[in-house]
Amino acid sequence: MTKQLISIHKLCESYQVPDSFFEELRQFELIPFETEADELMIDAAVLPEVEKIMRLRFDLNINLEGIDVIVNLLQQIEALKSEIAFLRNRLSLYE
Repeated sequence: MTKQLISIHKLCESYQVPDSFFEELRQFELIPFETEADELMIDAAVLPEVEKIMRLRFDLNINLEGIDVIVNLLQQIEALKSEIAFLRNRLSLYE
């Protein structure tokens, strides 16, 4: 499966956000970035995550440190949900 890369400049124009927003995301390593032909890009698959971060940042006015904590906690919750589902499936074998 090939990645569909999107230019950061196009995203900034489309979402009407400053370039500095994506630079901050890069510094906090909140989403993976790639470089192609000396241009910063992201995979289209991470757009929902970018939009979630943008809502937290611009709609709720949460700083990037807070967003970093929120994203990490949400990832931990998803991992725990997966583990619970796995353990429930294992337990159902013994019922």
